[in-house]
Amino acid sequence: MSAPIIVFDLDGTLVDTAPDLLDSLNHCLETVDMEPVKHEDVNRIVGFGSRVMIERAFALRKRHLDGGQLDALQAAFLDHYTANVPGHSRPFPGAVETVERFHAAGYTAAVCTNKLEGMSLSLLEALGIVGHFSAICGGDTFPMRKPDPGHLLRTIAMAGADPQRAVMVGDSRTDIDTAKAAGIPVIAVDFGYTDQHVSTFEPSRVISRFDELTVEMVEGLIAATAS
Repeated sequence: MSAPIIVFDLDGTLVDTAPDLLDSLNHCLETVDMEPVKHEDVNRIVGFGSRVMIERAFALRKRHLDGGQLDALQAAFLDHYTANVPGHSRPFPGAVETVERFHAAGYTAAVCTNKLEGMSLSLLEALGIVGHFSAICGGDTFPMRKPDPGHLLRTIAMAGADPQRAVMVGDSRTDIDTAKAAGIPVIAVDFGYTDQHVSTFEPSRVISRFDELTVEMVEGLIAATAS
């Protein structure tokens, strides 16, 4: 029998990447003489990939953005972000210990993120935790990406785990909708990047700290889904 699995989103769930995403966003906006995005706007901007971040920044400033300009700005964003990994990004308190706790209980762990796969690997390598995950699947790993359930299901398959004994952990509506569409229970953290409280999107559970994420909670959710 395949191992049970706990699948994590990356930005805003496992790792607090907002400071570096914001730095790279403002770097590319500076090239078009645009006012920087402030930290208080992070939850309105971050969490949907670099292209959406740039689009939302332009919408916030009521500036027109065409496709060619978006491509150039995204390239500047990615160059800056890649050159500065890991920057100020750090795992959220208790995140690494939680993954280790689930490993000790016989679970495998994976990452399913819309961040590009190479950038995700570079970040986790720089933080020294890439070896904690049996699969790290980004927005360009498969032909689909979240909220398509195929992204999550293929991540589980790549990790060699059992989708019938799986749970997703994320911070956004995208994560919650993905897991629901895959028929997998989902635990939402309420400290991530979303402009509405995650309870609005009706996850299976909401946690505020990683020490609340227990093996007993996950096993209960998996059992309830199977029954």
